[in-house]
Amino acid sequence: MQHDSSRSPGLGVRAVGAHPQVAAPIVSARDPDWSRESKSFWSWHPSRSLLASLRAYERASRGRGIGAAVSRRLAVLRHRFWSIVTGADIPLECRLGGGLLLPHPNGVVIHPRAEVGPNCLIFQQVTLGEVGGVAPRLGGHVDVGAGAKVLGGIVVGDDALIGANAVVLQDVPAGTTAVGVPARILR
Repeated sequence: MQHDSSRSPGLGVRAVGAHPQVAAPIVSARDPDWSRESKSFWSWHPSRSLLASLRAYERASRGRGIGAAVSRRLAVLRHRFWSIVTGADIPLECRLGGGLLLPHPNGVVIHPRAEVGPNCLIFQQVTLGEVGGVAPRLGGHVDVGAGAKVLGGIVVGDDALIGANAVVLQDVPAGTTAVGVPARILR
């Protein structure tokens, strides 16, 4: 059974999967939803703790003086700890938009020059890597399936989907889906 997964008129929600009666809120491709990264201090969410260490480093890097230096060092130590726990390789220098979700961060590798837009979803074993000295750029609200490889100086448009285990070597226009090895674009 197929359904229309476009916006429902007047509801501000989008149908999910094969169940058109189940609705999820629309996620912006422009404005970060910081609640997607939030967690309480004592809760066990390794991926969110890893993101919190990256955000703490970003904040500390903007500061000056001994307090900022100590904060930077603590953020680096937190980042190293949570990188080991999660098994993710996300450098401190990455440009990550707000609202990033990493449900299962093990094996996620992001090149330091790669850019990830706001409200993206990246599953396990994903690689955002460089080819020829150029790294990829993901737009806002891009969902990247498990095991996908996005390589080179490509641009993935807003609201795009990348299927599991896809190897993306070409630009992905906004609102489209890329699947396969090598990835082909589905409209």
